[in-house]
Amino acid sequence: MGTIGQGGKRPRGTLLRVLGVGFGLAVTIGNTVGAGILRTPGEIAAQLPNAAIFLAVWLAGGAYALLGALTVSELGAMMPRSGGYYVFARRAFGDFPAFVFGWTDWFAQAGTISGASIVVGECAGELFPALRGHHVAIAVATASGIALLQARGIRWGAALQNASSAAKALLFLVLLVAFFALTPGAAPDTSPAPRATGASTIPLATAVVLALQAVIYTYDGWYGIIYFGEEVREPGRDVPRSMIGGAVSIIALYLLVNLALVHVLSLSGIAGETVAVGTAAARIFGEHGGDLVRVVAIVSMISAITAFQLMTSRIPVAMSRDGLLPASISEINAGGTPTMGLLSSTGIAVLFILTGSFQKVTALMAFFFVSNYVMAFVTIFVLRRREPDAPRPYRAWGHPFTTGLALLVSVVFLAGAVSDDTRNSVHSLLILASSYPVYRVLRRFGGAWSVHAR
Repeated sequence: MGTIGQGGKRPRGTLLRVLGVGFGLAVTIGNTVGAGILRTPGEIAAQLPNAAIFLAVWLAGGAYALLGALTVSELGAMMPRSGGYYVFARRAFGDFPAFVFGWTDWFAQAGTISGASIVVGECAGELFPALRGHHVAIAVATASGIALLQARGIRWGAALQNASSAAKALLFLVLLVAFFALTPGAAPDTSPAPRATGASTIPLATAVVLALQAVIYTYDGWYGIIYFGEEVREPGRDVPRSMIGGAVSIIALYLLVNLALVHVLSLSGIAGETVAVGTAAARIFGEHGGDLVRVVAIVSMISAITAFQLMTSRIPVAMSRDGLLPASISEINAGGTPTMGLLSSTGIAVLFILTGSFQKVTALMAFFFVSNYVMAFVTIFVLRRREPDAPRPYRAWGHPFTTGLALLVSVVFLAGAVSDDTRNSVHSLLILASSYPVYRVLRRFGGAWSVHAR
């Protein structure tokens, strides 16, 4: 862990403890609010019969995210080490489970960087005809350019994150004001909205569960600050504030967006729309509405790419320090940036962009991110029993009841994800199985690699 040396001087090659709640909120908004809130409402509305249930599903998904933040905050405050879920898994379960969680998290996050970069390229081509057909080159340039800015140091990365997240929030605020102020509202639905073909043949309870799964995917990202534990000035205080405050902010934003969509379009107008926000904007701004939403999407994706690159680059650093990856990956420059971690993560993302394999990674990612939830909630139970006297600057509110409820919902959700996408879930399990020989090879050389292993 990076520390401040005697006389206030920082040893060269350590992560800088310079981040606060402002960055924590920015990185949470940055890696959570993206394409999901633009695309998901239409999919969910097509499953449900009325606006009340539609909004209730978004509220329930937000309650689950907040419950997760209230519990995982204990782990983030207890283990202020950069690296994300890998750090929790290693302390609770040992090296091999930690390797699996770290390895899959690393590649899944890199896949997200590539997917978000492609969205930037596609939207840029729609805004500027001269750029059409060059979305891959634009995506590579976007991911690489943001990485170059971050390479200068964590202060540069944090400044870009703060600015891009603030711009994203401001643009959404502009849209919300316009939606509520510039339209009298849609005529109220006089009958239940027609459910999508196929959705109408399944029981309402099943439709609600499927809609809730999509909502929970859209809320994913509330835990972003756990990747920066040792870089937060006062982790015992600021990690919980960032995580819980970020979750509350996202819940408020998502509810307002969906209330605005219902106000402008009604539920039947939202149902089936690929980008419902774009449809609503077109109703107010005409042909310029689509361009405005594309600008919102580009800014949102830049903010998300910044967050994911900051997060992803810290996973291999933690693994390298523990002897599971070459020691060179844990090298950190004078500005507090894990140079090799950033370079390797960006390289993986660019490879995914060039090969188009990010789509497969995105499909597999759902299994792994829910597995992370399950692991984190189990870790709280394990460490409460194994280490009852360990310092806990923040204790999960309502434990064991809230933690148990969060774990139960996560297990059910994981089972639903496996059932809904069996093929990709099987592929995910094969990846888990194949990780063992990779781990054994890396572990064999780990002692010679890392002087930080502990």
